[in-house]
Amino acid sequence: MTDATRCGFVALIGAPNAGKSTLINALVGAKVSIVSRKVQTTRTQVRGIALKGATQIVFVDTPGIFKPKRRLDRAMVTSAWGGAGDADCVGLLVDVHKADDEETTALLARLPELKAPVFLVLNKIDTLPREALLALAARLNEGRSFAHTFMISALTGDGVPAILDWLEPRLPPGPWLYPEDQMSDAPLRFLAAEITREKIFERLHDELPYRSTVETEGWKTLRDGSVRIEQVIFVEREGHRKIVLGEKGRTIRAIGESARREITEAAETKVHLFLFVKVRENWADDPERYREMGLDFPKR
Repeated sequence: MTDATRCGFVALIGAPNAGKSTLINALVGAKVSIVSRKVQTTRTQVRGIALKGATQIVFVDTPGIFKPKRRLDRAMVTSAWGGAGDADCVGLLVDVHKADDEETTALLARLPELKAPVFLVLNKIDTLPREALLALAARLNEGRSFAHTFMISALTGDGVPAILDWLEPRLPPGPWLYPEDQMSDAPLRFLAAEITREKIFERLHDELPYRSTVETEGWKTLRDGSVRIEQVIFVEREGHRKIVLGEKGRTIRAIGESARREITEAAETKVHLFLFVKVRENWADDPERYREMGLDFPKR
């Protein structure tokens, strides 16, 4: 790469379910972060890599920032603020229907702590009249120094390219950090586990508590080029295990089939996926599980 190239990190922060994962997938043009109607599904920083002209933009999808109640919550919030503090630019994503919620209000109050320029992204604009959007944008900019305000729909992609256009000349000059065709720094093993976790959320909705996680324990390339993947779904109670398995194993089979299709697309080869469900009480207090998720283990 020449001196004409640019490269930098852009952290996306916001309240849970603001649409950060949907936006980062739209910006990158590929699925790099899981999306769910359930809040707080992103647990660690996920990086998606986009190119705009001679600029490589490394987006950091952070966990939703909320008032933590448990150790896992504290680790997720710490990770989110850490990602924002290390970035060259920070994008604050706000759901236009939740601009006055407690989480968004708390976020706005802490923005002065960030040293990097912060731009505002109003999401789900297709659900509000234009006059209301303009009034909301003006109100959120009062007394704050947002570098720019964008109005988008992460779901439809409306307005998303403008973010890339704006960031292109603003990131620091320097060589690209990743190959031109790389869209994420997450290993396939991690992405595969995240895909399965997403399918659990999709299938079970509110039946299963958040305290479940997925780990890829085996990844073997076979002679025909296909891949054998073994994953373990950890839950905290035997009752949770029965929910994941479902009657006569129907639920776990449906989760596996859905996950396998998407992992096959990501891995670009045939995938043989084997899922196991194990009870591990209080896994959310186990430092090893935090290391697996890329989180620092809070001491208390």
